[in-house]
Amino acid sequence: MVIRETYLKTIERFLDAPIIKILTGMRRVGKSTILLQMRDRLISGGVNPENIVFINMEIFENSTIKDAAALHATVTEQLSGKIGEKYILLDEVQEIDQWEKAVQSFLAENLGKIIITGSNAHMLSSELATLLTGRFIEIPVYPLSFCEFLDFRHLQEKTTDERTAFTDYLAYGGLPGIHALPLGSTTTTPYLNAVLDTLLLRDVVKRHNIRDVSTLERILFFAMDNVGSLVSVKSIADYFKSQGLRVSVETVSQYLRHLCDASILIRVSRFDIQGKRQLEYLDKYYLGDIGLRYAKMGNDSRRLPGTLENIVLHELFRRGFKVFVGAFASKEIDFIAEKDGTKQYFQVATYLTEQSTIEREFGNLEAINDHFPKTVLSLDELPPGGRNGIVWKHIREWLTE
Repeated sequence: MVIRETYLKTIERFLDAPIIKILTGMRRVGKSTILLQMRDRLISGGVNPENIVFINMEIFENSTIKDAAALHATVTEQLSGKIGEKYILLDEVQEIDQWEKAVQSFLAENLGKIIITGSNAHMLSSELATLLTGRFIEIPVYPLSFCEFLDFRHLQEKTTDERTAFTDYLAYGGLPGIHALPLGSTTTTPYLNAVLDTLLLRDVVKRHNIRDVSTLERILFFAMDNVGSLVSVKSIADYFKSQGLRVSVETVSQYLRHLCDASILIRVSRFDIQGKRQLEYLDKYYLGDIGLRYAKMGNDSRRLPGTLENIVLHELFRRGFKVFVGAFASKEIDFIAEKDGTKQYFQVATYLTEQSTIEREFGNLEAINDHFPKTVLSLDELPPGGRNGIVWKHIREWLTE
């Protein structure tokens, strides 16, 4: 088993604080495994296993825990009479009706240190923010980074060619479950399709009582086909109208929101660099894992630019950045990454073999007159290093820094 050390260290940093630790992210990104690894680490550190309540809501034996009252009764019974530090670990907690009331009570009663996972970002943030302002920390969990992907491949194959592994990473994405089977289209694609079907059914259709599933799928497939492209809700509705399908702007907006809440899609808004304000018209949508697009649409070189942007976006998130798409006059900056009062600018390209492409990617960054770092990332194996202070790197090199 590959230990996802970054997440465990983050949990440990907040472990003794009197706040709820919440692991959020799309299903199958590995939240449950991280929670199990945290339990094992607590036990190896001397915690009595009987002082740890671990409830996984995807296991049938826990199906009787349907609401906050049942959850509270189960946890208090298991911890009754226990001496020493106690821990409450709840996996996929959103399956329990009004779970937040029970968790609020655990915190108020000082019953134990609380770590929970959930697959609906909006539900977790909005409901907990209302009840527990300032008393929880959200720890987003993302698909495997390329470095983690290499660790998984090494564990299975004992040796890893980095270039081959990167090609696989671009196609199959970073869900840990793909490494349980031999990696390849005949085995990986069915798994990824099954994951997507589960995500749609459990976290979107069932949760929001959606009846028009075909329209939901069409909107998702449109977003998949346009990863990294600027779109608006109206432009999507107009596209469907041009195809003879009447879908209202309100429906498109609502379904996109549900897909983002389930972390199937990620919306990145634009930021006006000159005006220093966030723009409300036109956004970019990316996937919670790029492998889902490969499973549905296959390998098409036309979609490679969006795939590369998707991977860079996830890595920026992992490194703790808040990310926007940049707008500077008529120019577009792929990503503005902000953290701790500083910025970095990124352009992402496939190959910079044409002088016109070089001028576009570097020229857009050169137009920004500030001192913050600027980087161009591409698939060129031997980029010449950059120009005018702008760094030029291979994406694979940047991912493994």
